[in-house]
Amino acid sequence: MPPYAVPVAQLWADFQGPVTGSEPMTWGQRSIWKAYSEFRPYTSWLNICRVLAVPRRAAGDVESVTRAVGELISRHESLRTRIDVAALRQVPHPDGQLPIAVTLGSAESMDAESIKDAMGEVPYDYGEEWPLRVTLVTDSSGRVTHLALVFSHVAVDFHASEILLRELRLILLRGKPPGPAGLQSLEIARREAGPMSHRSDAARAYWTKEYGHLPKSMFAEVAPPLTPRFRRALLESSAVEGAMRILAARHRVSTATVLLAATAALIGEWTGHDRCALFTMVNNRYQAGYQDAISKLNQVGLFVLELTGRPGLDELIPRTWQSALRAYRHAYYDPLVMDETLREIGRPPGSGLEPFCYFNDLRLPNSSADEGPLPELKTVQDALENTRLTWPETLERFAWRFRMQVLDTPRGVGLSVTADSAYLPPQRVEDFLFELEKMVVRAAHQVSRPDQS
Repeated sequence: MPPYAVPVAQLWADFQGPVTGSEPMTWGQRSIWKAYSEFRPYTSWLNICRVLAVPRRAAGDVESVTRAVGELISRHESLRTRIDVAALRQVPHPDGQLPIAVTLGSAESMDAESIKDAMGEVPYDYGEEWPLRVTLVTDSSGRVTHLALVFSHVAVDFHASEILLRELRLILLRGKPPGPAGLQSLEIARREAGPMSHRSDAARAYWTKEYGHLPKSMFAEVAPPLTPRFRRALLESSAVEGAMRILAARHRVSTATVLLAATAALIGEWTGHDRCALFTMVNNRYQAGYQDAISKLNQVGLFVLELTGRPGLDELIPRTWQSALRAYRHAYYDPLVMDETLREIGRPPGSGLEPFCYFNDLRLPNSSADEGPLPELKTVQDALENTRLTWPETLERFAWRFRMQVLDTPRGVGLSVTADSAYLPPQRVEDFLFELEKMVVRAAHQVSRPDQS
């Protein structure tokens, strides 16, 4: 039976496919395994939870959808792979059955999103569980309207989950997706042991050089820690969304680059440091053949921005793009080797990463924030009145002293900060988010004036 608490009618999706051998974990998988090892048994936050609406033109009966899930697993060796926990090796299987749950959807509680969340609250058993959980959500006629899915983050990253959702939709519509499957995790592991090994060496040299110019911590301890120690705030702002689009268009960069620049600039203002160190998640799919890989490829990159002289955001955005490119080029590495490197320079992995800040853009590809005509400045200014700040979560343990996430929300872009209350008490977190909003909106006005005169 599935290990999550939703009403089920038990089915099985049969699958079979070729097996190419067994390999050690990839670099990306080892990175996740480190987090899993440190935080278990509280590891459900590592799960990748998604919902797929069944196309209206698809058959939509339970049997057809179950077969489509089996076809997807058969196609991808990565979805037929479990982890030998003792040896930390990937072990693919030539065939098997995935348990499928079926439940009737309702407006009150059993909608696809809530089912997906319930499924995702259970930590993965990487040695015994297939790297995909599925619940079919039906309407009163028995037609499947949605699939609630949870992927093991050891098997895939967010980009790979997007590929899998697109392929599953095509299987539902046409019976199979077009073209061959992308690279699988075992082939990625073989490349990392051979032609890609130089990428890890280059990353090691870059990190060693940058760490030599960084402070021991970005933020100083200022107060006794609260209980729970970590607090998360969420600022939802259509004003930031409009302003960052104006700035991104002006500088011909992504909106993520704009927010990365603003975050680093504000941290510099608050701390007085002439360099801001931010860790950021890099998808590592710029390597040849990696774009459609079904694997966990993303890893943490080290972004360092020079802030001497306190340049304005308009000047920092192009500089941020160049610094980000350096971080992206050096974010593909063997984490075991990197850990040893940090120890050699007196920064053990925990104390070497935690004191700095983490920036992660979790918006879906083709986010509405990057589309459509640019807003008028007055619209951006007026939108400040509709900004909302909430406190969705508290945590006793967390991996970073400061984490900024960029999210899609119905009210505009979401800026979420999770912080250690000993270094950034809740009021300071609130102040940081509102100051960041004002900085981006103010910069949009300043850079737009020449074009409007």
